[in-house]
Amino acid sequence: MAFGLKKKELAEWKRQIDDGEIAFLTHYWLDDRFPDCKTVTKVGCSDLEKLKSWGKKYGLKEEWIHYREDGYSHFDLLGDTQMKILKAEGITQPLQ
Repeated sequence: MAFGLKKKELAEWKRQIDDGEIAFLTHYWLDDRFPDCKTVTKVGCSDLEKLKSWGKKYGLKEEWIHYREDGYSHFDLLGDTQMKILKAEGITQPLQ
């Protein structure tokens, strides 16, 4: 279950994706399958080759992309991987 997400933040994430940028969106999230994770970061891009290449540099596999028909395909980052990648990308406060 996602929560704590503002419409403006979602709209900005979608705009960046539409513009072909690598876009980050972190929000609070609860899922019984991942009891130690309280947030998720969605990393998307409309240019799927660019998204695959970006993910590859962090060891993310292409098959981990959540392909969406609406054009907002993305990786979901969780736990330690999420924190390592956000730090490497210079994102120190993903939740404002």
